Amino acid sequence: MITKIKGNRKQQIIDKATSLFQKQGYAATSMRDLASYIGIEAASLYSHIKSKEEILQTICFQMANDFFNSLEKVESENLSADIRLKNAVASHVKVLTKDSAASAVFFSEWRHLSDKYLKEFLDMRNSYENKFIQILIDGYKEGVFKKMDAKFTVLALLSSINWMPSWYKPEGQLSPEEIAENVTDVFINGLKIRS
Repeated sequence: MITKIKGNRKQQIIDKATSLFQKQGYAATSMRDLASYIGIEAASLYSHIKSKEEILQTICFQMANDFFNSLEKVESENLSADIRLKNAVASHVKVLTKDSAASAVFFSEWRHLSDKYLKEFLDMRNSYENKFIQILIDGYKEGVFKKMDAKFTVLALLSSINWMPSWYKPEGQLSPEEIAENVTDVFINGLKIRS
């Protein structure tokens, strides 16, 4: 059965592709698979998108921009480093839980970006991680956090959170806010200088 896509067609195609990429992986999904999943002719897809990679680029860069935008507010706050770290983790979790399919694709399929876009993506990721690193450095300078390898700590922190798409369920026992609270309690208590 051929269906008609209404509304913002390109975004609807991207949303359906996101779901399909999550289920069977980017590499294993063909444009024909996507057309069949949506219920339209394969040729119709190309009137809205150029390629399968364009869809992946859109997913990855929309998510990256969401992460950056959520962190901008935290950066602008004139608060202590421990509170900024707590708020940064909360904003990260909020972005992750907004669309679990897009989050799963973002973390598992970015490697399929072509070289030009892969470099841009990795530069964005490094810049994002550096913002967290700066919070830890600030915390050390403020006397709030003990001296540690800030890069390692940020990678451990973000890696633990970034597994959420594989286990988080919106109907689960913990809300995104409670998850963020638990994560920050574990990490911040481990980072703080004990008096």
